[in-house]
Amino acid sequence: MPNATRPLAIVRQKRTVDLPSRTIGISQVKTMDTDGYNAVQVGYGPAKEKHLTKPELGHLEKAGVQPLRNLAEFKLDSVDDYQVGQKLNLSEIFKSGDLVDVSGTSIGKGFQGGIKRHNFKRGLMTHGSKSHREHGSTGASATPARVYPGTKLPGQMGNETVKVRKLKIVQVDDEKGCLVVKGSVPGKPGNLLRIAPAKIVGKNV
Repeated sequence: MPNATRPLAIVRQKRTVDLPSRTIGISQVKTMDTDGYNAVQVGYGPAKEKHLTKPELGHLEKAGVQPLRNLAEFKLDSVDDYQVGQKLNLSEIFKSGDLVDVSGTSIGKGFQGGIKRHNFKRGLMTHGSKSHREHGSTGASATPARVYPGTKLPGQMGNETVKVRKLKIVQVDDEKGCLVVKGSVPGKPGNLLRIAPAKIVGKNV
């Protein structure tokens, strides 16, 4: 449908006045010989030295990489094409039509009840009802005389790492440093996201 409205999310690399660079670089390469598996550690977001710990600074200095605020590791089948200090462009990693998994911290909603947190049904709201929004019984009495772990109860909602799977990339813009994906991504605007090729059974898993 040419006139249909599609929900899109724009994921952009953050840039500030003090730190204008949008660089994504490799800070470490792990191989089967040195670590027992193949992976690359990717750094993003230039940072001032005072904002990093000494172990973090020592790790980056050893690799000859500028101070970076965020580090993430991605396992690969082969790391022959990667080396420490290499800069990564979005267009080299992703292209339109690719499916990706996007992970991030969901929006925190504080302490919530069973109805909002677990989609429980409420009782009657009439005068004689004894249960309006209460969640009701949570377990047996004498046996086992306790509440089973994992029981759905009121508690903290949101503010946890979640993954949205198989989002389709609509556009890649290297100049503006952004990806346009079809669908929604976790968290608030400005949230840090981890984007990786989608794991599809029978294809890459």
